[in-house]
Amino acid sequence: MALFSLKAYGPSLICMASFKNHNNGTCALDSAYIRRAAEIADKSAGFTSPHPNFGCVLATASGNIVGEGFLYAQGTKPAEVQAVEAASEHCYGGTAYLNMEPGDCHGDHTAVSALVQGGVKRVVIGMRHPLSHLRGNAVRALRSQGVQVYVLGEDLKSKLTEEAQKACFHVNAPLIFRAASQLPFSVLKFAMTLDGKIATSSGHAAWISSKQSRNLVFELRGRSDAVIVGGNTVRRDNPRLTARHGGEHMPVRIVLSQTLDLPEEANLWDMSEVSTIVVTQRGARRSFQKLLTSKGVEVVEFDILNPRDVMEYFHDRGYLSILWECGGTLAASAISSGVIHKVYAFVAPKIIGGKGAPSPVGELGMVEMSQALDLIDVCYNQIGPDMLISGFLQPIPDLTPVIPSVDETFAIDPTVSPYESSIIFFYKTWDPYGAFSNFSPHPIQMPDGNGDYATWLSVEHYYQAHKFVGVNDPFAHKCVERIKSAKSPEEAARIGRLMQRQRPDLVRPDWDNMKIEVMYRALKCKFSIYPHLNNMLISTSGSVLVEASPHDLFWGGGRDGEGLNYLGRLLMQLRSEFLGESSSSDNDESSGLTSLHP
Repeated sequence: MALFSLKAYGPSLICMASFKNHNNGTCALDSAYIRRAAEIADKSAGFTSPHPNFGCVLATASGNIVGEGFLYAQGTKPAEVQAVEAASEHCYGGTAYLNMEPGDCHGDHTAVSALVQGGVKRVVIGMRHPLSHLRGNAVRALRSQGVQVYVLGEDLKSKLTEEAQKACFHVNAPLIFRAASQLPFSVLKFAMTLDGKIATSSGHAAWISSKQSRNLVFELRGRSDAVIVGGNTVRRDNPRLTARHGGEHMPVRIVLSQTLDLPEEANLWDMSEVSTIVVTQRGARRSFQKLLTSKGVEVVEFDILNPRDVMEYFHDRGYLSILWECGGTLAASAISSGVIHKVYAFVAPKIIGGKGAPSPVGELGMVEMSQALDLIDVCYNQIGPDMLISGFLQPIPDLTPVIPSVDETFAIDPTVSPYESSIIFFYKTWDPYGAFSNFSPHPIQMPDGNGDYATWLSVEHYYQAHKFVGVNDPFAHKCVERIKSAKSPEEAARIGRLMQRQRPDLVRPDWDNMKIEVMYRALKCKFSIYPHLNNMLISTSGSVLVEASPHDLFWGGGRDGEGLNYLGRLLMQLRSEFLGESSSSDNDESSGLTSLHP
């Protein structure tokens, strides 16, 4: 839809080669093609999470587009590689337009290498990487290879460059806000009547907005990692909170309830399609917690339940973007806590009145209009008969590079390093040690049942597929092939976990006894065939490795260190083997890895 396609940030792209010899013309061409890169990057929104959306446009010296590409998901072919392959020999001497600086956080510099080897002479980047430990790395790498690199707006500013930068910001707003606030990017969505009501006095709310608006909400959900509602919404509406937009990504459903005064039967307790997390205050209705757990619902307790603590927790779990579809009371609490970054308000041309009819935002304690919160960068779109008003509640984070940078500081004083620690934590593949993750995009070759070798796109692909390997059922064989052909590790995990929930009969009967061995085989292959990964692992000698997932209590360390950290333990065992160590302490550390299970 146009709302998400970024077409609002400029006219359709045309050949502007006649202006290429003039500063204004070059600025216009660069800005137009950067907007195009942002537009195609947006095609993968919802599938790349928790990673950025990348787009690349390749143009010849005369200004003709000869190649394009976008990153479908982490672990798939980079946008730059796709564009170079599409352009073939036509990219030699041309210009590459990137909506964001490449991450290249795994040491293989695939995106940079593709541009250099393709003979690209010039690279224009819409914005630097928002993550500080990646910012500037690709720019320096390209310049060291003799490529001219321009970051849009850093040398010359104009209305055109500002519009192009805005397009780049919008397509990766979740990552930018997350990096700046250390919270997931949170969007508050509500539908209200012209007189500001979200339901009648009796509580009836179906339907305020039009079908077109509801379809747009499904798309919003599909672009989010999770959807949050409060207890009142569960009791009153019994929602499903599914995306229903035709894609494969389904956001996790989160319920915030202080008292757990929730119905025993609800659509959200159906885990066949997507999982649900209930967040509550410590000690609330223990018997009901057990009931939810028996249905497969995850329950997370907080000493004091407030939106900021909850968002910090889901930030630690790696969530990038969260959609709030809650009532007025929870919406007011979230706004007061400063966790809401953007608002989508659907206004229907209806009037229902009612002194007691609820409004979209509850009490904020404001007594004067001067205290009102103003939206920033407001947009107005007509959606069917409704008007959609959207804007940011918080200012756009400043992404100006920090001076001096980490590299400059390290050059002055080599003892200053942000990564030195006796305990090394890793979790998401964007972390400094993210390549340790089983989700990192490093293909491995493993023997199959026929003695031949098969290629798996990641350790996670191999691990998830082997839940169903050896099961004499045609559907189990299809599961293995679906997982193997999944475009990203995240997609492989979604397929494997969903099938394990829906068809537990297809899971191999010895899986609990074999899963550590399966993971170990895949990890050993990965760290054996990639020298830079092997060197990175060996460089951590003397440090404890902890997979910092707060919710995975088997492979991860857990939120409070209560997890078994089997992924970290396997990596330490591998490190010991690679180093040829045989001390009794290391033997003790690795003993029992294939026999201990929760």
